[in-house]
Amino acid sequence: MKKIISIATSILIICGSLNAQDNGMLVRISEIEIHADSLVSYKAILKEEAEASVRLEPGVILIFPMYQKSDSTQIRILEIYASKEAYQLHIKSPHFLQYKTTTLSMVKSLKLIDMTAIDLQTMEKIFVKKTVKK
Repeated sequence: MKKIISIATSILIICGSLNAQDNGMLVRISEIEIHADSLVSYKAILKEEAEASVRLEPGVILIFPMYQKSDSTQIRILEIYASKEAYQLHIKSPHFLQYKTTTLSMVKSLKLIDMTAIDLQTMEKIFVKKTVKK
């Protein structure tokens, strides 16, 4: 629990400074379609990469992979980076490069959609709420 609170505090500090400075946080949704015969392997590799990115990279605020209930080959990843520079560092990291090269043949299609946050203040409340729940 102490570790979760510490992580959440770090996120709040990052989000608070982003709100104050409006320094170009990058928010993206990745829409990925996976070949059905590669799905189990792809999910395992993606899970490992997302965990390493959040744990090892201070500029990676969130990488949240998920799939559609009606079609598990349709992967979506919500990605939030502290800045465009943090994203550039992320795509050069060893764990991301390993993910990218290992899964390249598994991906049927990929679309990266850059987003603009409507309400950054609510994001802070989401992270606080998560640390309070048991």
